[in-house]
Amino acid sequence: MRFLITAGPTREPIDPVRFLSNRSSGKMGFALAEAALTRGHEVCLVSGPVSLPFPEKAELRSVETAVEMFAAVKKAITDVDVAIFCAAVSDYRAKEFADQKIKKNAGELTLTLVKNPDILGSARDEFGFEGYLAGFAAETENLAENAWKKMRRKACDLLVANDVSRSDIGFDQDENEVHLFFSDGRQEAIARCSKGTIAALIIEAIEREA
Repeated sequence: MRFLITAGPTREPIDPVRFLSNRSSGKMGFALAEAALTRGHEVCLVSGPVSLPFPEKAELRSVETAVEMFAAVKKAITDVDVAIFCAAVSDYRAKEFADQKIKKNAGELTLTLVKNPDILGSARDEFGFEGYLAGFAAETENLAENAWKKMRRKACDLLVANDVSRSDIGFDQDENEVHLFFSDGRQEAIARCSKGTIAALIIEAIEREA
């Protein structure tokens, strides 16, 4: 099968030296790409800025912002069987970009933010994707409730959720602990282990379902 996988954070520029972003390292998305390649699949990897070695056999498309990722996914999703949206995409971007570095002054600085496009939410209706769709949810509370809602709202076949309020797993870590929510109502837990192991288990689950 041919996989589309998104990974890493996005960066939303404020001025030439500052940006809005998040703590995503890209490790989970890259682990998914490696796992899919190891099992003989083709992979198109759309990645935000990360400090990781790129999988040699993957087709890599590097992006910076959410708008760029949206455009790359829209183009790539037309010829894949499975799409896994693992990237931590910034929900908002600055409405205006300052051409010069914003100088510090004695007063407050107010930024006006506007919504970024919903990449996962666009997969079915706007992109017309009919393949197997998997999304990720980073939650800090009510993990199961929020995961089920997101899965149905985005029309996912699989939703992978994890608790990012914990400092020992998830962001910036080599290990994680996740829950898999399937569109038929099933739920599976993957106990704490390496992101490589989790990635392999997710790819195996998708192979059984897709």
